[in-house]
Amino acid sequence: MPTLISRHLRRSVVAVAALGAAAVFVTPASAAPTAPATPATATASWAAGTRAYLVITTPGDTSAVRAAITTNGGTVFASYDAIGVIVAHSTSTTFAATMRGVSGVQQVGATRTSDVPADAYNPALPATPTQAATTLTESNRWDMTQIKADKAWAVTTGSSAVKVGVLDTGVDDLHQDIAPNFDAADSASCAYGKADTRTGAWRDVDEHGTHVAGTIAAAKNGKGVIGVAPGVKIASVRIAEPNSTLFFAENTVCGFMWAGDHGFKVTNNSYYTDPWQFNCPDNVDQAAIIEGVRRAQEYAENKGSLQVAAAGNSNVDLANKRTDTESPNDSTPVTRTITNACLDIPTELPGVVTVSAMGNGNVKASYSNFGRDVIDVAAPGGDGASGVYSTLPGGKYGNLSGTSMASPHVAGVAALLASTNPGATPADLRAKLASQANDTACPSDSRCTGTTAKNAFFGEGQVDALKAVGSTPPAGKYFENTTDVAIADNSTVESPVTVTGVSGNAPAALKVGVDIKHTYRGDLVLSLVAPDGTVYTLEDFADNDGTDNVAKTYTVDASSETANGTWKLRVRDGATQDTGKIDAWNLTF
Repeated sequence: MPTLISRHLRRSVVAVAALGAAAVFVTPASAAPTAPATPATATASWAAGTRAYLVITTPGDTSAVRAAITTNGGTVFASYDAIGVIVAHSTSTTFAATMRGVSGVQQVGATRTSDVPADAYNPALPATPTQAATTLTESNRWDMTQIKADKAWAVTTGSSAVKVGVLDTGVDDLHQDIAPNFDAADSASCAYGKADTRTGAWRDVDEHGTHVAGTIAAAKNGKGVIGVAPGVKIASVRIAEPNSTLFFAENTVCGFMWAGDHGFKVTNNSYYTDPWQFNCPDNVDQAAIIEGVRRAQEYAENKGSLQVAAAGNSNVDLANKRTDTESPNDSTPVTRTITNACLDIPTELPGVVTVSAMGNGNVKASYSNFGRDVIDVAAPGGDGASGVYSTLPGGKYGNLSGTSMASPHVAGVAALLASTNPGATPADLRAKLASQANDTACPSDSRCTGTTAKNAFFGEGQVDALKAVGSTPPAGKYFENTTDVAIADNSTVESPVTVTGVSGNAPAALKVGVDIKHTYRGDLVLSLVAPDGTVYTLEDFADNDGTDNVAKTYTVDASSETANGTWKLRVRDGATQDTGKIDAWNLTF
């Protein structure tokens, strides 16, 4: 069994980072944290002994409870009225007990056993990593071939209309394999429980999040590595705090609320909510943590976001819990007796896809948690000499192993499913992940109970990217332009796609995929312009169509046109006040 570091970061201790032929060893985050850009400076609002609490009330207007927090020796640090969760700070040791007696308060729980850092009141931006170019060229790595991602790319690399949120230690958005797919506008830091939208706040304070992001959607650009879904967008929500790299409950709540409000189709969650490896409902603090994070996850799901999470690296049976020896991990851990009512969150929350790790081949990774009717699906996480190779900050690459590495493979497959099924709900995606997974039989291990179709080690089986997008590539060829083109008021713009290598004429059922971001699409007229200048109207939206955005596939009889040449998507905006952009479009012959 490999040595594992602090398991809230669900990855192995050593990574080998490659820059061309060079190699370095990466130490655990606790040994060498990424330095902040500037020293943290406390303000008058912070004092030694400040602790954080979740105050749970009825969703809606929380003003009365917020006022009571102030009256009873606390301050409101953040408030999520839509789910009735307030993040409160206080130096009073009686704050929680007092607030539990306030009318309208349902639960109150301390989210940590340590003080809130002074940095929470004036957060330092993470360092901007110096980038180094790479001489590495893309190749089909073992983890990608094991889930047939390399074959799936012949069908689709994913849609740029699909956004995957990486809730983690942050992401190096400047990395050459991350930058082409990075969405800065929808990225933020949720460290300490309140969104920080300053440029760069989302950057990595470790290396973990950047590695995860590369597995999901590293660009297919000829260098470095390729992610499972290299055509989708990545947004970073840093929920780890600097120095400790811990993921407290208020940070997770903020992350899920951000995911729901910013249109993330999928989120990846390769962590557990610190400081408790398992949160037990018979403890008043932990019960509030469970409820607060559950509400936030439910909010994100109701907004259309599917959460995918790592099962953990302790090689324990999540369906047969007995002890916890690692909590609380922000002070002094104690050994405590627990039951199955105690939850690893977010991975054991309703609606979350729980992922176990596999090694190279149809084997359970030695460290991976398991559990009958807990594990949903499995994916490569690496083990021993076979690590998962992905992006690291500063333009580097390296191997890591853990359920942290398995979960983003599943998030990537979910993103491919969302790309090929644009209307799919989170429930639809969960069902499709289960149905496309390849049944994986139990080894000769008495802990693996169940059937080949569904068991404690692999759940419904190992995900299969090719089955997820369709077992055979399309008959024709696929061409796409993902360069943004701004659409101004009362203007006509065009975006070109050059088609080569297709013999003869275009088909009678040429597929034209369109992804336009534009408020009030009634202003728009869309046309396809053939290489010879012939114009095919795709859609003239009704003037009273106030719907935002266009995400459609049109079918055009272009059989009279020569296939090869430059085709154009033409967009005319015929009104004022509403603007947008061509985000991406494609042709399938």
